[in-house]
Amino acid sequence: MPSTPSCVLTSEQEEGPYYVDYDKVRRDITEGKRGVPLRLKIALVHAKKCTPLTKVAVDIWHCDAVGIYSGFTKQSMDMHRPGGFGGPGGREGRPPGPPPDGFGPPPGGGRPGGHGASDDTRFLRGIQPTDANGIAEFSTIYPGWYEGRAIHIHLKVHAGGHVAHTGQLFFPEDVTEKIANLQPYVKHKDVHRTTQAEDGIFEDQHGASGLVTLSRIEPKSDAGGFVALVTLAVDPDAAPESIRMGPRRFTAI
Repeated sequence: MPSTPSCVLTSEQEEGPYYVDYDKVRRDITEGKRGVPLRLKIALVHAKKCTPLTKVAVDIWHCDAVGIYSGFTKQSMDMHRPGGFGGPGGREGRPPGPPPDGFGPPPGGGRPGGHGASDDTRFLRGIQPTDANGIAEFSTIYPGWYEGRAIHIHLKVHAGGHVAHTGQLFFPEDVTEKIANLQPYVKHKDVHRTTQAEDGIFEDQHGASGLVTLSRIEPKSDAGGFVALVTLAVDPDAAPESIRMGPRRFTAI
């Protein structure tokens, strides 16, 4: 954890439609999914006391290397078909329905009793408690992309029985550009990779506050994976209102 963490309250970002209330405490969330290894370390500090925030739960979820979210695999694949969110034929890249990270239910709805999900897959989702240093660590993969959103990881911080923070983590564009040329990501290059400058959520909801710092696991090897570190300042006593999607900018391709 950085020796001089910032204690300025970290900005919230919208939850998006692909959250699943899935109480699975586990560090390794890959479930065999292929991709560049990522050791994600999320350090939390108390925004008022500037001390490590211990014994709170960090809940993360993200898409796989080709833009698919577990729990919503059919809807995610539909986004990449012609006329869908990631395919040609959409108006200025806009899908016929709500964008995949819009506020509200995902296209196609959910399964009753399934916590909003429409299938039983749960890859790249999990919960970890913060340790004595305020750090929650996950073993995952570098996320892929789908058109309309910059590469990101969703997260929630649960403290005292409520959600104290909802946000998103983002990745350096120069590293992402290199990752996009590796397997299995390169198979997805027919889908436009939205940059942070093109992403309304990153631009309008202070996404820079969630940028991770990356270091290689193997020297000089991007394929060997990365350690990702980010420090977030959270008020564990707060219960912020959900950020709702405002007017979304789309980039014609």
